[in-house]
Formats: sequence, structure tokens, C-alpha cells
Amino acid sequence: MFNPCNQGKCQVGLAWAMLFSGALSVGGCASTEPKDLGTTNIAAPKTSPVDPYEGFNRSMYSFNMGLDKYLLKPVADGYKFITPDFMETGVTNFFTNLKGINVVLNDFLQGKVSQGASDTGRFLTNSTIGLLGLFDVASDLGMQSNVEDFGQTLAVWGVDQGAYLVLPILGPTTVRDGSASILDRAANPSTYVPGTGIVEGINDRANAEGALNFIDEAALDPYVFTRESFLQYRQNLVNDGKHSAETYDIDVDSAIEDETSPAKPAKAMDKSNRPAGTSSVGPQSSLKSATDSVATKADAFDNMSQSFEKAESQFEQAAAKMDELSSKKKLRRKRR
Repeated sequence: MFNPCNQGKCQVGLAWAMLFSGALSVGGCASTEPKDLGTTNIAAPKTSPVDPYEGFNRSMYSFNMGLDKYLLKPVADGYKFITPDFMETGVTNFFTNLKGINVVLNDFLQGKVSQGASDTGRFLTNSTIGLLGLFDVASDLGMQSNVEDFGQTLAVWGVDQGAYLVLPILGPTTVRDGSASILDRAANPSTYVPGTGIVEGINDRANAEGALNFIDEAALDPYVFTRESFLQYRQNLVNDGKHSAETYDIDVDSAIEDETSPAKPAKAMDKSNRPAGTSSVGPQSSLKSATDSVATKADAFDNMSQSFEKAESQFEQAAAKMDELSSKKKLRRKRR
């Protein structure tokens, strides 16, 4: 399991990876079907109770992947090629700071008065000293960055998340979060400035390149990986990072059975989780394969977290370069 980072730039990458991987491909080349492992006796995955519209969702996932492959990814690659790193960092900081208005509103709507006051101070600091948010001064001063939105507020108010959905262009969401996103957009000032949404989308897509490629390479079924990651990420935000057995109720035995059972009537299992009438020294290859698969998925989350930490380090290096350029300009002015 991974925890979303609390740094502004890292949050953008993580949120975009979860939200955009379903909407705008996973590197633009992943299949919506589970990857072929060279075997023919693996049963088809069962439909998840949180994803009753999986057929529709997979179709939308495939559509969004094609859109990303032929349009959005090339545009994002061009943006990264022509835009200096420090400028990309500034753009990311700017849009992250604008979302601070949503964060403050939802802090108070959820009754988090102390956090609301802290986030208000963070927003005002970056909007003034940080030059409209281009510089993340608040983080340097030790002010924690939080993620709050109207979807989380509805969850706190007791609204159920509803079915998982993949929408054209917008990507993965739930009935609750999809409805709440209308309020999120209404509260964001950039919504009312033509063209800013396009710039923000391109910048976020460029920042998410590494994470999306990771999902494409690591997941046996990128669609399922994206769905489970998104739902757990959202629950993590709702619970403020606190682990909940109810939230993360994963049936490992069922997962192993789904991964390894052949496409034929399953044999009865005794209490030791082996076919009835067999000894405990039976073939272990299937169980080992399933265990490795579960371990691989756990490692995938850890690796994703590490990738974002690396991205955050790169952002800090870019900020340092920008400070260095600023210092050189001041020296040149003095010499003149």
C-alpha cells in the first residue's frame, strides 16, 4: 500500500497518475485486457462489485488510451521538449496554488478548522510572497500541503461513493466524485479564464509521464490496476491517510484463486485451503506463482511511491537552478 505524498508537486503527479491513467492511457500502448502470461488455463477475472459497468468502462478506457496515444502524449512530449524545467515547475506550482481555494473551502465544510486556517495561510503566502503561486514558498517555510475536495466532503457527510466509472476524456471517477467535480471546477478561478484548462491539462500530463509508463509496464491488467489504485487513493484521502480494515478489505485467498484457478469447475477446498482429499505436500507451483503475483503488486505500489519521491527531488533541483539563474542575473546587473 502506498500513501499519497503531502508535497504540492508530488500530489499533482500522484493524483494525475490515478485520474489520468485511465482517461489518457497508460503510456499510450497498454491493452485494456489482461496481459498474456503464456498460459491458457487462467480463468477470466470476476466482475468487481464496485465496477458493475465494467464493459462500458473498459470501452471508455480504450477510447481514452487511443486519444492519449495519438494526441495528448505527443502534445505533452512537445511541451516538455520546449519548456525549461524551472518553468514547468512554476506552472505546476501556479495551478496547485489555485486549487488551494478548494482546499480551504472543503477544510471548513468538513469541520477541520485548524487545518483550514493552516491552508489559508499557505494559500496567502504562496499568492503573495510566492508571486501568485509560481514559487512554493509555503513548503520551504514548513507549511504542510493538504488535498481536500468536494468529493471528500460528501464522503464525510455520509454520501456513498457509488459505482466506479470511466468517463470519456475525464477518466476514472465514481458517482459521488464525478458529481462533486462540478463544484470543484466552479470553485476554481482558472475555470473562468479561457485556455487555462488546456495549459493545466498539458502540464499535468507531462508531469505524469513516468508514473503512467510504470503502470503500463508493471500491471498485468492496467485497467484493474488503475481502478484499484484510484479507489484506494480516494479512500486514503477520505480517511486522511489513516488505515482502515474496512476500507482496504482485500481477500487474499480469493485473489490467489482468481489468479491461478484453471477455467474449469473448481474442486472443493478444505480448511487448509487445498483441494479436498489431497495431502499438504501437493504441487506448490500454482500457490507460489500466485504468492509472487500478490507480492509483485505490493512492490508495484512501493515503486510508484518511490517514483514520485524521485520526481519531487527533480522539482527541488529545478527550483535550485532557478535560484541560481536569478543570482547570476543580479550579479550581471551589479556589474553594469
